[in-house]
Amino acid sequence: MTEKDQKNAVFWCSLLQPVIFRKDLTPGERGRILRRISQTEVLFPNGTVKRPSLSHLRRKLTLYESKGFEQLARKKRSDSGKPKHISQEIINKAIELKREQPRRSVQTINQFLQVLYGKTIPPSSMFRYLHKAGATRMKLGLAKQKVRCRWTRDHTHDLWLGDFKLGPPVLWADTTVRTHLSAFIDCHSRYIVEGRYYYKEDLNILIDCLLRAWGVHGSPLALYLDNAKVYRSDRLHAACLAIHCERLHRPPGDPAPGGLIERFFQTVETQFESEIWAGPPLNIDQLNRAFSAWLAVSYHPRIHREILQSPQDRYNSGLTALRPVDLTRIRPYFLFKEIRTVDKVFSDVRVKGFFYPVDPKFRGDKIQVWFDPLGTMQSVYLYSLDDCPLGEVHPYDRDLRSQPDVIPSIPPPSHNYIDLLIRQHDQKIHNETPSIDFLKISSPKPWPFLAFADAFARLIYPNVGLAAISLRDLDRLGTIHAKYPHLNHIWLSKAFHKAKNQSVLDLIHHLDEMLQHSQAHFSKET
Repeated sequence: MTEKDQKNAVFWCSLLQPVIFRKDLTPGERGRILRRISQTEVLFPNGTVKRPSLSHLRRKLTLYESKGFEQLARKKRSDSGKPKHISQEIINKAIELKREQPRRSVQTINQFLQVLYGKTIPPSSMFRYLHKAGATRMKLGLAKQKVRCRWTRDHTHDLWLGDFKLGPPVLWADTTVRTHLSAFIDCHSRYIVEGRYYYKEDLNILIDCLLRAWGVHGSPLALYLDNAKVYRSDRLHAACLAIHCERLHRPPGDPAPGGLIERFFQTVETQFESEIWAGPPLNIDQLNRAFSAWLAVSYHPRIHREILQSPQDRYNSGLTALRPVDLTRIRPYFLFKEIRTVDKVFSDVRVKGFFYPVDPKFRGDKIQVWFDPLGTMQSVYLYSLDDCPLGEVHPYDRDLRSQPDVIPSIPPPSHNYIDLLIRQHDQKIHNETPSIDFLKISSPKPWPFLAFADAFARLIYPNVGLAAISLRDLDRLGTIHAKYPHLNHIWLSKAFHKAKNQSVLDLIHHLDEMLQHSQAHFSKET
């Protein structure tokens, strides 16, 4: 007895129960009970509601009492399962046509049958006959559908699955725009390691979401991603290799392996986004805050129907090791790189409306600017075209000329050109005047010009000395030195203390004035 037959037999016994188990009833009482049952509408096993006929009730009661419960089942027709309007010859021919060419369609088989027999078989009947005879594509071994196995891993962070989906609209400026949800789910625990709504769907969004997940949970052993171009980025591949994380992709044209993350997206749509659509519009920050609350309060603590645990408990129980990621080491792989020419006048570069100062020695050169397109642009990294780092710089206001002055530290030269000139000049004088000047010998030794100039410079620039004196001022000092042979430290010190501004020109002026007055007084006395 089949389940359907058993259900029918139980139905009739239930109707006849007031009569079956009452052996003390007279034939008249049994007839009155049967008539009362026949006047009541009941729900039949096939779903119809009607009154059972009195004759049908009597016949079922007789079968039960004479032959038992099994006889209440419906008898099969003698022609059950046999074609009634189509001959067996036509059916056999259809099966033969299918077997000789398993890829032959129902329409093609019916064309043959129309020519041979002048009849066709309805498509539904055709499939039933072919399936019963084992002549379908699947039965003949030509089905391309793969045999699947359920996704699972033994431990937390063994495998993450990531994908995008279109989200609800949010307020932006004076209009609304659709959002995109980027999420990564742990295969073992079904825990969402990161999920966030963004305005668009591209590589920079994927990088931002992935960096957030790595920063909190560390790196998984493998990432399973879609086959789209955004997931095949060289930057993403390089970062995964740097942290020893395998990057896997779905086969092209085979979306079934991504069913785990797709099923989560269905849950998001029915349990979270349906409420967002029904409520007042939100901005993207409010939407992400609500989504984080839904994950923490509703999704992660609730028992998952497939793993029979909450994602939070399974995440904790399956966690055997953490693989922290140094984001400062990984971040350069994800920075966006653009080439800029350093402005010749302002010595800066412009990126996304911000100006960044560059060392003046690179004016007019082309350099690389590495930056985070989703960041605040408060700092960027400069590199030469040969990938040599030039440092991290911050934005400045060009209009206010707030770029700090860059004073390069130049070490003192190992070869002094001035000394070379003096030595050559001394040698020239020696060669041109071989005789001895006794008057010069008897006169006091003059103060050497370089010693005088250095002493003069150190009075004004103690820490720098002669290097701070311009060539024009040095020429003025040369005139003073040649004009007054009796120049010495005492006159220089007096002039310095007398000068008010103690600048180069002021000191030269006072020194010249004092020496001129001294020379005139000496001439009067002589």
